[in-house]
Amino acid sequence: MKYRTVFDIIGPVMIGPSSSHTAGAARIGRVARTLFGQQPDYADIYFYGSFAKTYKGHGTDVAIVGGILDFDTSDKRITNSLEIAKQNGLGIDFHEEEAITDHPNTAKVVLRKGEDRIELVGISVGGGKIEITELNGFQLRLSGNHPAILVVHNDRYGVIAGVSNVLAKHEVNIGHMEVSRKEKGQEALMVIEVDQNVDQPLIKELEALANITKVTKIHD
Repeated sequence: MKYRTVFDIIGPVMIGPSSSHTAGAARIGRVARTLFGQQPDYADIYFYGSFAKTYKGHGTDVAIVGGILDFDTSDKRITNSLEIAKQNGLGIDFHEEEAITDHPNTAKVVLRKGEDRIELVGISVGGGKIEITELNGFQLRLSGNHPAILVVHNDRYGVIAGVSNVLAKHEVNIGHMEVSRKEKGQEALMVIEVDQNVDQPLIKELEALANITKVTKIHD
């Protein structure tokens, strides 16, 4: 394995005690919040494997709620995130799941506000690093370690080319890209990890393309 910085070895600046169980969990929660795009009214959090057995003792519960509140891994408010969530009117239910998953540190986050809803599955792979493996029923692989663009679109000819052309126009380099769909010709999800943060004008230009339903960005 290659490391980009010393922080890839010793882990991120974070509220302890564990990079896997706290920093990773906080990042999963924060990605869910970013993709949801607003403060939710309610959060259902499902823990699997090691998370389900140790989440209270290791602070995984307060960490993932801190992420949902949009706190960074080093934000001291994480330790009081459950109380802050209650003060903000955010209802939370934790669920300990017995199903066997591919990774022991797996969490599913379901956020709701009115009719808006998002369901995300993430794993904490160690050292504060995460991978998002499912979003609203779409299978994907999103590291959360790089800026990314998520494009919900109709599964039509030319959509991928149109998105790629816009990124090339703005001189944005693609590091990783994948497309998943539930059924041929139906709704699809394009996940694009890029080398730099993208500006809102680029997002607006993508949103204006034919057959694009929604565009969301995640900053590094």
